[in-house]
Amino acid sequence: MLPGWTEDRHTAALPAFVLSCAKLDSLPGNHKLGAGSLGGSVADWKNVCAAAGQVPSRNARAIRSFFETWFVPYLVTNNGDPEGLFTGYYEAELNGAWSRRGRYQTPIYAPPPDIVSVDLGKFRNEWKGNSISGRVVGSRLTPLETRAEIEKGALAGKGLEIVWVDDPVEAFFLHIQGSGRVVMENGEVLRLGFAGRNGHAYMSIGRELVKSGAIPKKKISMQTIHAWLRAHPKKGAALMARNPSYIFFRVIKGKGPIGAQGVALTPGRSLAVDKRFVPFGMPVWLDTTDPLNPKMPLRRLTIAQDAGSAIKGPVRGDLFWGYGAGAAAKAGAMKQIGRYYLLIPKNLAL
Repeated sequence: MLPGWTEDRHTAALPAFVLSCAKLDSLPGNHKLGAGSLGGSVADWKNVCAAAGQVPSRNARAIRSFFETWFVPYLVTNNGDPEGLFTGYYEAELNGAWSRRGRYQTPIYAPPPDIVSVDLGKFRNEWKGNSISGRVVGSRLTPLETRAEIEKGALAGKGLEIVWVDDPVEAFFLHIQGSGRVVMENGEVLRLGFAGRNGHAYMSIGRELVKSGAIPKKKISMQTIHAWLRAHPKKGAALMARNPSYIFFRVIKGKGPIGAQGVALTPGRSLAVDKRFVPFGMPVWLDTTDPLNPKMPLRRLTIAQDAGSAIKGPVRGDLFWGYGAGAAAKAGAMKQIGRYYLLIPKNLAL
């Protein structure tokens, strides 16, 4: 029996799994899930997903029985070590306007029309799961402008501005999270999702703050970084500009945010993973500790539905907490050591 299995609310995880099943159902039956043989093909999940659709959505006992009947747990290790790092992320919330005026001075950009994204896995097997973005100049793929160049106006006047927000610090964290909600002046909520990056490597400002001695390593968190940026606006702006990576967005209609699998993420149940090791759609039993109370266990059923540039390795996960102050607090504080178990369909585990 998995640690804490009977104590979880499996009813919260089933809808997320059903969303992944709907995505799998849209793919060809011979489509492989993941880089290896662990996830099999879409056809291998057909009966499992069909059974999930028949489970009463509010019957906790039936839902738990479904996962116990159709899956077998597999403890993941990294060269024999089952422990890894688990972090959290959230959907940022900002205030915005459709045009630049007053306090709304920071643009959120859509990707330039000439941006090119390259799936490196199509060139070499060892590069599977990695991609790079840029633009073609002559016969060469080159990165787009850096964050500093974009903030100085490199993309201004090209009609790429989606919305203008009132806080450059919150805009920076929007780039880190990759998705967010913008509350407009009339109360309308505009949901933004990841649409591309400029091709430059990401530089962690948290790591730079620790290196400079501005924040002790033991105290580094999203909250302490946020507070430092607020307390040092000029130095903070210069530090943020040193991160050359820049994220472009798109407007999302309906439920969201949308993860890398292409489905709406479920707060507390969607997990970002390294897709080189964990196939999208696979149930994952998370066994770690609560970010706000490390003495309490955090054990729950999650679904692998997203990825991230910092999520690398066999035992590594990023838990989506939703939006709002509570979600931001948990996501910002989460840096837990833990382990996870993949729930593999029994027909693939034989």
